[in-house]
Amino acid sequence: MTTMTEASVREFKMPDVGEGLTEAEILKWYVQPGDTVTDGQVVCEVETAKAAVELPIPYDGVVRDLHFPEGTTVDVGTAIISVDVGGCAAPAPAAEQPAAAQPAEAAPAEEPKAAGSGRQPVLVGYGVATSSTRRRPRKGPEVPVQQASTAIQTELNGHAPTAPEPAPAAAPAAPGGSDRPLAKPPVRKLAKDLGVDLTTVVPTGPDGIITREDVHAAVAAAVPAAPEPSVASAPAAAPASYDTGRETRIPVKGVRKATAAAMVGSAFTAPHVTEFVTVDVTRTMKLVEELKADKEFAGLRVNPLLLIAKALLVAIRRNPDVNASWDEAAQEIVVKHYVNLGIAAATPRGLIVPNIKDAHAKTLPQLAESLGELVSTARDGKTSPAAMQGGTVTITNVGVFGVDTGTPILNPGESAILAVGAIKPQPWVHKGKVKPRQVTTLALSFDHRLVDGELGSKVLADVAAILEQPKRLITWA
Repeated sequence: MTTMTEASVREFKMPDVGEGLTEAEILKWYVQPGDTVTDGQVVCEVETAKAAVELPIPYDGVVRDLHFPEGTTVDVGTAIISVDVGGCAAPAPAAEQPAAAQPAEAAPAEEPKAAGSGRQPVLVGYGVATSSTRRRPRKGPEVPVQQASTAIQTELNGHAPTAPEPAPAAAPAAPGGSDRPLAKPPVRKLAKDLGVDLTTVVPTGPDGIITREDVHAAVAAAVPAAPEPSVASAPAAAPASYDTGRETRIPVKGVRKATAAAMVGSAFTAPHVTEFVTVDVTRTMKLVEELKADKEFAGLRVNPLLLIAKALLVAIRRNPDVNASWDEAAQEIVVKHYVNLGIAAATPRGLIVPNIKDAHAKTLPQLAESLGELVSTARDGKTSPAAMQGGTVTITNVGVFGVDTGTPILNPGESAILAVGAIKPQPWVHKGKVKPRQVTTLALSFDHRLVDGELGSKVLADVAAILEQPKRLITWA
């Protein structure tokens, strides 16, 4: 029989903080067992494949246990912290009794209270109790995932109906039986990589779900029982080639893992074309200095990137078909009548591309303010997943590293990306004479499925023309 104390303990589960992502790494705990927490208090920071996010607890109480240490990657829907709510109000929808400890009559009692609480979720997927444990019907055996990019997509991307007879989705599979075992896509990939048959693994997760720990336990149990010389020889050779004194191995996860998968997917999906133009930006650099002294820009970040961004926005307005995306399923080109301007930013966690929503509708001071906020947030590692979604075109400023130019890869789902090289004095023919001028090289990569050479050339030429004669920001507006 469940005691009053056990009944008052609530498990807070890892929410889906990135629209379909299946796991997150716990970066830092802000509370410890015995601490008192209140509804809405941030208890930890986690990193998904998209960004670092702070998680608030959805109820009041006292922390009883932290289920995972910092640095652990946890599947969405797994309990990460237990809180004794005692005589506090009913928890929010995200708090469910763990499957191993809940009495049969307790689960129905909690859900109606949560449904009527009226508490609004503060994160994507946050507070939806049923989605973390209720699984959609299976259509057949799953095809093993072979690409890293599928680890950050929704569960449907990891399934392919290859058998006509559906497998039950409600009951856990018995080891060695004919039923399909329950496991999340990352766990299935781990089992595949380690050569573990999921039907032989004993599940310990909620509702009979196989966890990462179950897979590792199966590997540990199998090694002494059935050693294979051919399999054992490969792992034995790996440590010999790894010089721990002169080499460092860094696990690929979080933002860097997602970026790698996205870039591979983009490079081998969209046919890239890159065009270049070298332009005299002396007048633009003079305008930058004048704007810095303008009272309308007091306290704002004014630099060449601001005018380059504005030049690209004007070029898109003159050539709107470049601002589009390719719908593979419908075989359609989707022209966007808005511009969410992405700015590639290098951060300690890797490359991210947050975007300025509706950048086309902003004045120059508003654009300067948005750019400043975007850069500051990215450097602090506080960029939200929403800020990195829905981009249409991107600018990457490789010139800050002293690089002349490059061939940038498209951000997935976007039509074009503009690379800006270093701006530096070079000999240039100006008014019939060779003079030192401020010169840079621009590179525009675009998706040749929806942007042909003529359209891409016009956009790049317009950007160059504006930077050469910035008064065109007025005459072409």
